[in-house]
Amino acid sequence: MVQPSNITHAYLRPKKKFPNVWCAGCGIGVVLGSLVRAIDLLQLDRNLVTLISGIGCSSRMPVYLDFNTLHTTHGRALAFATGVKLANPRMKVIVVTGDGDALAIGGNHFIHSCRRNIDITTILVNNHIYGMTGGQFSPTTPTDSIGSTAPYGNMEYNFEVPKLAMAAGATYVARGTVYHVQQLDKLLNEAIVKRGFSVVDVFSNCHTYFGRFNRLGDSIQMLKALKKIALPLKAAEKLPPEKVAGKLLTGVFCDIEREEYCDRYDKLIESLQESKS
Repeated sequence: MVQPSNITHAYLRPKKKFPNVWCAGCGIGVVLGSLVRAIDLLQLDRNLVTLISGIGCSSRMPVYLDFNTLHTTHGRALAFATGVKLANPRMKVIVVTGDGDALAIGGNHFIHSCRRNIDITTILVNNHIYGMTGGQFSPTTPTDSIGSTAPYGNMEYNFEVPKLAMAAGATYVARGTVYHVQQLDKLLNEAIVKRGFSVVDVFSNCHTYFGRFNRLGDSIQMLKALKKIALPLKAAEKLPPEKVAGKLLTGVFCDIEREEYCDRYDKLIESLQESKS
């Protein structure tokens, strides 16, 4: 393990440390830190870690981190990740994606990756908007919120990522925020260890677009809002419905056992080889 003060720098590409593409105060850097700490705590061989992304603000993360990395096409990160995992099942495959990348153009890949239960960890950085391309509304933009393509308010109902992932068949589903860093570290650790398809929905601030359009203030004000609205699932279970209404539930929504896709695939190959021998 690397000394705590040097963990992040130890995993950055030497020539890609700074400057980075993210806005000052963006929560994606917090997610990067949590991911690095989880990998370091688990003492994973960086040569057996593959970090894959599509297109978007959060999808720039593989550019900076010193693992096997793929920066792929919009919405297709999970398709590439599936190929990597099947080609080398020993590889620990982690996908970093955004709400637009994963759930709009990539929505089909997302639900079928959950359904297959392939051993991939998906970190979905959820800032409610397309932050890289001008602030268009996304599948997680709250109803009535403003976006550049919804100047009078978003008419559509937004996805609840944990519910979607569980309904599609993911075996580990959790939610954290970029304010609650210690909890996020723990959730990412558990998600990476889990054998099967795991999803961590990470609420992050986009003060540049979502915050500005909806008059939510700067990055500090948006982080304080996350602190105020978040409520752990275990605490919510003890409260009456009126106390839970409007809160952002965090923690582990689902942690079940189901046979993983690569394991089933290997068994099929083995049985076919035996039948021909």
